[in-house]
Amino acid sequence: MAERSFAKEVQKLKLGKGETFHGEGILAVTKALLQAGVSYVGGYQGAPISHLMDVLSDAEPILNDLGVHFETSASEAAAAAMLAASVNYPLRGAVTWKSTVGTNVASDALASVASSGVMGGALIIVGEDYGEGSSIMQERSHPFAMKSQIWLLDPRPNLTSITQMVEKGFELSEASNTPVMLELRIRACHVSGSFTAKDNVSPTFTLAEAMENPVRDYGRVVLPPSNFVHEVEKVEKRWPAAVSYIKKHRLNEFLGGSTGDVGIIVQGGLYNTLMRAMQLAGLADNFGRTDIPIYCLNVTYPMIEDEVRGFCADKRAVLMVEEGQPEYIEQVLNTILRQADLQTRIVGKEILPRAGEYTGQVLRDGLQAFFAAHAPGKIKGAKPDQSLEAKTQKQLVQNVPPRPVGFCTGCPERPVFTAMKLIQRELGDFHVSCDIGCHLFSILPPFNIGNTTMGYGLGWSGASAFNTAAGKRTISIMGDGGFWHNGLTSGVGGAVFNQNDNVLVIIDNGYSAATGGQDLLSSRAQNTNRITGQPIERAVRGLGVNWVRPVNTYDLGKMVNTLREALTTDVKGPKIILAQSECMLNKQRRDKPLERKAIQDGQRTVKTRFGVDADTCTGDHACIRLSGCPSLTIADNPDPLREDPVTRVNNDCVGCGVCGEIAHAAILCPSFYRAEILHNPTRWDRARAAVRHGVISFLQGRADKKRTRYSFGEAS
Repeated sequence: MAERSFAKEVQKLKLGKGETFHGEGILAVTKALLQAGVSYVGGYQGAPISHLMDVLSDAEPILNDLGVHFETSASEAAAAAMLAASVNYPLRGAVTWKSTVGTNVASDALASVASSGVMGGALIIVGEDYGEGSSIMQERSHPFAMKSQIWLLDPRPNLTSITQMVEKGFELSEASNTPVMLELRIRACHVSGSFTAKDNVSPTFTLAEAMENPVRDYGRVVLPPSNFVHEVEKVEKRWPAAVSYIKKHRLNEFLGGSTGDVGIIVQGGLYNTLMRAMQLAGLADNFGRTDIPIYCLNVTYPMIEDEVRGFCADKRAVLMVEEGQPEYIEQVLNTILRQADLQTRIVGKEILPRAGEYTGQVLRDGLQAFFAAHAPGKIKGAKPDQSLEAKTQKQLVQNVPPRPVGFCTGCPERPVFTAMKLIQRELGDFHVSCDIGCHLFSILPPFNIGNTTMGYGLGWSGASAFNTAAGKRTISIMGDGGFWHNGLTSGVGGAVFNQNDNVLVIIDNGYSAATGGQDLLSSRAQNTNRITGQPIERAVRGLGVNWVRPVNTYDLGKMVNTLREALTTDVKGPKIILAQSECMLNKQRRDKPLERKAIQDGQRTVKTRFGVDADTCTGDHACIRLSGCPSLTIADNPDPLREDPVTRVNNDCVGCGVCGEIAHAAILCPSFYRAEILHNPTRWDRARAAVRHGVISFLQGRADKKRTRYSFGEAS
């Protein structure tokens, strides 16, 4: 169950020649794959291309009709290994994942397929997760493409360019017998637009034909002496073939003006941002028209030397707009020009930031600096008041409080870390090795739990050096997504083999929640196209872990007791706590529509809510510090003699009950109450409510009379 269904949108994939396709970038990529006659597609979900996997999954009936095999891969390495089908057969294949972390995982398989070379087109669609919207370390895919000699496409972020590059990517791969990488940034993945569709094409050579007529070519196997030949082949045959195809089909674009003694070279994926910056600087109009010559690199590797020399030959200076560092493209440009004895000055990182996302404002400032130095007459209009911008930003920081990311309302992972904080009060601090997933939010307030994170499924491996006798044990965290991706072998298997005496908490929420709620091998939900319902407990016991404790995460008392037992038991060897409860977001996505329909149909429904008695609340807010639930907030204290605001539960509450559990487990004030909201009550419900109201009114009235007598009569 993914966070978004594309069941309706995938019908657009059936559009034929001449029809206009409207939609977002991810859907357009899928359409382009089908128009290109792809034979197989695989991948691993991860922002910003998570939705590509969701689209492919929802479009599986359409893929099946065309004879296209779709595989949800166990990891990025498994996806990359699928491209082996294109090594010996004219099969077009595409794989996808989040980069650069996914590319790192897939590196062995990618290096091998790049060495072998391919007969069929092999396209690697990576979500270039770089910039302030990223959730990973700031690196680029470019150096990996250079290292393994995989051609890198970086199309302009509009649907026509993106779909064209998907189709041309397959052709480039076949023309040069080399895998091709297509990088899409977050905005490109979700940009909306239109393009003229073509007919979908079934594979000209099928997987079944390949299986019935197997081909074995030792020269394609990455073993000596073949691998030595591959290196020569890359340089002497594949590279020139790629350059020839790129030049012939004009994959790079010459835009803007045709003459001028200054120009701009830009990565294709940054073109839209560049044009916005040029418009802000008075160098282009609102429609992107400009007289400044622009060389747009829709292919950033390999560089086409003839095109670079031709563009730069009549120019004094050229601005290179290359996001991130090191400045790979800028270095190559300088090498090409110096070898050709061209004295055009390449200006890049000397005026543009060496690191960080190139926003419109960043590029505008860089453009102004470049043209002020090399073509001062080009800048039109008044220069923006940057002191005013700085003042505005300062006011924004002062008046808008920071909002760190955190767990969703009712998240089943939150009580795990509440339990850990309670155990820390009792046993002291301990080293916590984190993993990748929603649970990584525990490193932020209010929990502030976690020391390091090394990668997806590497939570326990990240603490393996601490497998030594000490007064305390370490705790490692791993999600069910990371467990099936890598953690089962590298974490649990390694711990069993080395008899690790520390503790692992596996957050089993039923989905790959951090990437959009996709199903896993251990998901409880029924999946028509995949096998689910395979328990994690069975897997870890099968590897030899004997100390395993499944715990419902919402049972905070049991979670605390289980953590205490794991950290203090005399039993040696690996200890695993399975923290189990369904992802609340997915639960709400499933239950809310059913609940709304039941109410509309007149069925009796009961919804649990929690609240805080303002008269009882002490105002110390320990419940908020131990929970951090977004539904817990503060309100004015109704008692005029107390200044501290009280805790309040807002309307986002989903009734998980953790706040009340915390108040009980941490021995806080007994201010939380549980209420039931009843829709479409029966006659019995109404009668029972009337009796309760009458009794409460009678008792409340007596209490009010006593207070009145005390205040104005008996007290004197």
